[in-house]
Amino acid sequence: MTQPRLAILGGIRTPFVKSGDAFKDVPAYDLARLAMREALDRTGVRPEQVDEVIFGNVAQPAEAANVARVSALLAGLPIRTPAVTVHRNCASGMESVTTAYDRLLAGHGKLMLAGGTENMSQIPLLYPQSFSEKLVALQRARKLGARLSALATFRPKDFSPRIGLILGLTDPICGLGMGQTAEVLAKKFKISRYEQDVFALKSHQKAVAARARLAEEIMPVITPRLAVTQDIGPRENQSLEALEKLKAVFDRKFGTVTPGNTCPVTDGAAALLVCLEQDVKSFDLPERPLGYLRAYAYAGCPPAQMGIGPVFATVKMLRRASVPMKEIDLFEINEAFACQVLSCLKLFGSANLRKEYGLDGEDLLSEIDPSRLNVNGGAIALGHPVGTSGARLILTLLKEMQRRGAVRGLATLCVGGGQGAALLLEAQ
Repeated sequence: MTQPRLAILGGIRTPFVKSGDAFKDVPAYDLARLAMREALDRTGVRPEQVDEVIFGNVAQPAEAANVARVSALLAGLPIRTPAVTVHRNCASGMESVTTAYDRLLAGHGKLMLAGGTENMSQIPLLYPQSFSEKLVALQRARKLGARLSALATFRPKDFSPRIGLILGLTDPICGLGMGQTAEVLAKKFKISRYEQDVFALKSHQKAVAARARLAEEIMPVITPRLAVTQDIGPRENQSLEALEKLKAVFDRKFGTVTPGNTCPVTDGAAALLVCLEQDVKSFDLPERPLGYLRAYAYAGCPPAQMGIGPVFATVKMLRRASVPMKEIDLFEINEAFACQVLSCLKLFGSANLRKEYGLDGEDLLSEIDPSRLNVNGGAIALGHPVGTSGARLILTLLKEMQRRGAVRGLATLCVGGGQGAALLLEAQ
């Protein structure tokens, strides 16, 4: 029996804003609250119709454990509606949707609210364990002498914080930061600095040209400082000359990966309402669904080369769906790094390279036409709030498929830790 598809009834996202900018004081749960509420209002779904909230988030706020639940209650969802936060690193936004799909197939509800949220501006500094232990000892000391003795144990190194963002972007298995894994790919697949900078420039150019189209998926956000109505990231005046001046940061001597051909650290949230295709009519909504999820797959790959995860996941997903890549009209590959996307393109198009990685799929894979890839720009320009991007890819791709009358689309991204995620979306 054919498995029913997942209908994406509608969705919305906040603008994506560079870390430290307009959203620096807006917690992840508030960003999610805004997106959840707006998604409900725009689709016409009533809060009491939602059976569960499933939201992705990577750097969970200490003050909002299970950020999905906190956000859902703030957004006006009924107290009886359960909520869960999911975490698959960069694929967390996709994980929310596929988890909802699995729950619905299992009969655990009829309509779910999925998405992702991230405030990377608020990822904290972390003090060493020695500082924590000595601080506890100081707090427990009651007499003056004991307190002075406890104070005397502190050393300058105890006050040296570790940057939580850098720790989170470092793989504990291979010991490399995400930027260093990009350098591995640049060397492995012989991606030049020039190629990376040209790719980055095109990302900005496409995103700037797509401002009006992207506005269809963005809600305005009012902060105490200003009103944010569009992504703060795409640069109208970006140039190859400016990109060429930037220095490599992950391999300062021989590297080619720079801040300019890498996605920026970003804040933002996205929300999607989903149900099984067979249940769409029962909700009597004013708009037809944005599209449908037909199949998905997650796959592992070498952690030191995590950027090629999309190829591993796509092979698995296409096999599962029995759909060759040549029948896909539009592609979204998340732009964590320019060299990462370019490496995926080489791997998709080379049987010899795929053989080296033990990948089959000769009957399924083919080269991707660059004119059908990331047509509205990508994360290098728009940004990559890690818990949100997977949901953003789904929303952006389905909107563009509607505009073009496309039938099928592939949304895929690499995942820190050595994984890939791939979703096959259909417009009708």
